[in-house]
Amino acid sequence: MRWKGGRTSGGIEDRRGMKGGVAAGGGLGVIALALIGYFVFGVDPGTTMKVASQFGGAGTQEAGEMGTPEDDAGRFVDVVGTNANDVWSSFLSDYQPPNTVLYTQGTSTGCGYGQAAMGPFYCPADQTVYLDLSFWEEMRTKLGASGADFAKAYVISHEWGHHIQTLTGASQQVRQRQQQASSQEEANRYLVMLELQADCYAGVWAANASRVSNGAVAMESGDIEAGLQTANAIGDDTLQRRSGRQVTPENFTHGSSEQRKEWLLRGYRTGDPNQCDTFTALQ
Repeated sequence: MRWKGGRTSGGIEDRRGMKGGVAAGGGLGVIALALIGYFVFGVDPGTTMKVASQFGGAGTQEAGEMGTPEDDAGRFVDVVGTNANDVWSSFLSDYQPPNTVLYTQGTSTGCGYGQAAMGPFYCPADQTVYLDLSFWEEMRTKLGASGADFAKAYVISHEWGHHIQTLTGASQQVRQRQQQASSQEEANRYLVMLELQADCYAGVWAANASRVSNGAVAMESGDIEAGLQTANAIGDDTLQRRSGRQVTPENFTHGSSEQRKEWLLRGYRTGDPNQCDTFTALQ
């Protein structure tokens, strides 16, 4: 993936190294298992953060340094996020970018206390994408995802997709449908639709990255394959098998590996967010 010549906006809040990490015994050693719990069993990130806040680290978080991080990993986030903002500004006339926070192990958020064990997440309450960059290495070494740059960008742009859903009202509609659902299985089905749409939006970003950057940010040979490998690694069925459980589609919260690959690829091949209507396609 070409990105080092991409534009930055300096809109990254860097909290890495600040206080607020998880309690002793946490950290990278438990991230993979916690991710499986989140992706497979559908634990609400808001609930997870509220519970975690009862065990320390949930105090007022001092603001981090704003700007473009000097390290490659931080700069990569800024370039991808800036490019994603440019892409979505071309589709939505009233587009407002999300905030972006980098942190280590744990941090306070508008949704409660966030931990690296949950993976990257988007908080609609403060419209912020939260990233502990150790997640990428954990996905590669523990879950079998690709370590390529586009695999990392896919994760980031998926969270941008959740921001788009907040702006369009899709997230709010899903929450209402979940509240009205007659069973947990039905509620999970709406969540799967939301997550697969975010995958599709990640593909839309990838398809349009070069257009809005005059080629400074662009997909290269093998990138989409790396993204599909990552989508396959974090499908609900694959994660259930990895955890030693029987595959139970009624417990899916993000979609099967095949679904995640299908919708990422659909977004990339069409480059059109209007082709990401998972709610109609999966009824």
